[in-house]
Amino acid sequence: MAEAPLILWFRRDLRLADNPMLAEAAATGRPLIPVFILDPETEALGAAPKWRLGLGIEAFAAALERAGSRLILRRGPALEVLVALAGETGASGVHWSRLCEPSWRKRDEGVKAGLRQAGIDAESHAGHTIFEPWEVETGQGGFYRVYTPFWKAVKDRPVAAALSAPKTLGVAGSWPRSEKLADWDLGRAMNRGAAVVVPHAVVGEAAASDRLARFLDEAIDRYKDERDRPAAPVTSGLSENLTYGEISSRTVWHAGLRARAEGRAGAEKFLQELVWREFAWHLLYHTPEIASRNWRQDWDAFPWRRDNKDAERWRQGMTGEPFVDAAMRELFVTGTMHNRARLIAGSYLTKHLLTHWRVGQAWFEDCLIDWDPASNALGWQWVAGSGPDASPYFRIFNPETQAEKFDPDGAYRSRFVAELSGNPGRDALSYFEAVPQGWGLAPDQCYPRPVVGLAEGRERALAAYGQRNG
Repeated sequence: MAEAPLILWFRRDLRLADNPMLAEAAATGRPLIPVFILDPETEALGAAPKWRLGLGIEAFAAALERAGSRLILRRGPALEVLVALAGETGASGVHWSRLCEPSWRKRDEGVKAGLRQAGIDAESHAGHTIFEPWEVETGQGGFYRVYTPFWKAVKDRPVAAALSAPKTLGVAGSWPRSEKLADWDLGRAMNRGAAVVVPHAVVGEAAASDRLARFLDEAIDRYKDERDRPAAPVTSGLSENLTYGEISSRTVWHAGLRARAEGRAGAEKFLQELVWREFAWHLLYHTPEIASRNWRQDWDAFPWRRDNKDAERWRQGMTGEPFVDAAMRELFVTGTMHNRARLIAGSYLTKHLLTHWRVGQAWFEDCLIDWDPASNALGWQWVAGSGPDASPYFRIFNPETQAEKFDPDGAYRSRFVAELSGNPGRDALSYFEAVPQGWGLAPDQCYPRPVVGLAEGRERALAAYGQRNG
């Protein structure tokens, strides 16, 4: 049994460096069989996240090949696949990195129980977050509901150093059968949008490491003052790579700490934003309902509109509000959206259009290549006012004044909204190449009139809020 192989089940940890599961398994010296499983939970991903995951799998498989190993691909329910693979290879154990999204967590609990019942060791490891969600407790022993106390609780907490990639990976005597990634067709739902988004994706562990280094060299000093300007190239972009585990949050944390020790101006704010991601996973673990219903139950009676024609114009980037439309078109062209733009677009949908935050949550889940279930849920509930530590409902972002403050020269709006420019650039035109043809959109169309006047929408939202509290 000492020489029996170990199966390494990779999911959102597509990296060699600072991968606790991989490091511990490699240290045993036993043969290792890396596997990625296209199970029903993974099949359920939205169009853009599933497509981007496929790119990540391809890059990780190539990295394993360079390290003398390989990635086995199998399709089917995770427990069935793992038991069958253990039977084929004589593997005595399965290791994986923990994930706390509710459906993934339920799957993993069932897999662990099923493997042990079959006489196969099953071990889960940390690695997706800096702090395991249950490790950070209030003075009373509960979980944190507000971000600022959470930040204060973790900002000086010791964090183990990031692990180097294993020098060697034990190789199985013979490799089991593997399916072909191309046969999975993970980008099928992206249709023609994939060709537009792919130049904007930064894929794989090496690219993620380079991205972090470039941010530290070129942008972190401007980060605090300019991070809310969507046309300014000062954000790290690492949310995409953190989503698929192409870089560890611990690696990014220590890089931020070093920058802070060096006196870099934006380092503290950057660390705070990284901890916002931690806070989101902390909440998702302790209150999984945040992903599917109002975290504040008193919001259940609020007169949210379900999906509607106005929401469709929002999805299309055709609301007649340039800042909002630029945000929605950025999403189609790049697969991401600047954080300030997410706040503006989210506020407009939930407040000016009085549309349920879950409509926006579902759209982002389908369109974001950096989709993160915890951050997406917390972000939408924050901007809608229904979540923990939420923006007050009466804080209604005005797209016009926000544009004046954060896009004063109109660079962001003109980059993505072709109708606002006499000579639209590549990104503005690419939008029309990416969207569904059934929308019937073209760059020579007239820019639409606003769905609702900003003052009118604000008053309507405040009136609804007043009735809720009446």
